[in-house]
Amino acid sequence: MTETLPRCATCRALLDEEDLFCGTCGAESPLGQHDAARPVTTTSTHNFDCEGCGASMSYDASARTLRCPFCGSTKLHEQPDARTLSPRRVLPFVQSRDQAQRALRRWLATGFWRPGDLARTAQIEHLQPVFVPYWVFDARTHTYWTADSSQVPLGARSAWYPLAGENHGQYSGLMVGASSALTPAETRSLAPFDLAAAVSPEQVDLNNAISEQFRVPRKYARPLAQQGLEELESQACRVYVPGQCRNMKVNVLLDGLTSEPVLFPVWIMAYRYREQVFRFLVNGQTGRATGQAPTDWRKVAIAAAIVVLGVLVAVAAVALFRA
Repeated sequence: MTETLPRCATCRALLDEEDLFCGTCGAESPLGQHDAARPVTTTSTHNFDCEGCGASMSYDASARTLRCPFCGSTKLHEQPDARTLSPRRVLPFVQSRDQAQRALRRWLATGFWRPGDLARTAQIEHLQPVFVPYWVFDARTHTYWTADSSQVPLGARSAWYPLAGENHGQYSGLMVGASSALTPAETRSLAPFDLAAAVSPEQVDLNNAISEQFRVPRKYARPLAQQGLEELESQACRVYVPGQCRNMKVNVLLDGLTSEPVLFPVWIMAYRYREQVFRFLVNGQTGRATGQAPTDWRKVAIAAAIVVLGVLVAVAAVALFRA
């Protein structure tokens, strides 16, 4: 039987065509060493793994004390120098430390379900600038779509009318997080970033900065990119449907799907409220913020009581009416 996939030279495990490293032993794949079109690798120094959240980082070489920026743990285990995926581009920080802190205070003061004293009493535990990895995809699409329209021809007996068609699209800058420490929801909430301001890695001093290593291989990011493209195409095809639209279905064919690894700037901070620690993130370019916040359960209980009371009043009114 002829093998269709190459094997790792170290452990003989099968390699996918997009593997830069062996998934079994971590050895560098020969597939990534000779193809100029593939992302290149580099030797990563000052490497640490966090025992608390599992993040893998290249740490600031000038740092005197080491603390995980994602969870605040000091239980970091130094790792030997290793070959890692090198970013094609890096987006420098624009937002300052003071701007990131002000963004936190503004964010804490919003939201009805949060405690009223949250913005006043929350204490910042630590604040770190981190370069977070993303895959950035470009693609052309050819989509066949079907949907139901509320605008029906004269004489039609149904309230909905079926339609179908095609759409051609072109997308660039679709961002998929490649972080092992941040959740997909967090990396999506931080986007978008303006890629026009990105520079080559040589123009940023990554040796004296914290950067998370790419932990989501391209082959695992690709299905997420395809899902994102399908959502964009579904939105694009709705313009062809007059009136209200329902049951939109798209069959998207991708053409020329390409990707590149990019590091994006993120301010990561932890704040404490009543002995509990929460994470807060700020887009280091635009100031866009997202994070975790406590819930004021007294407000939730009052709202639930009001709803229950309203239901009881309605039931009593119906009973009196029937009587």
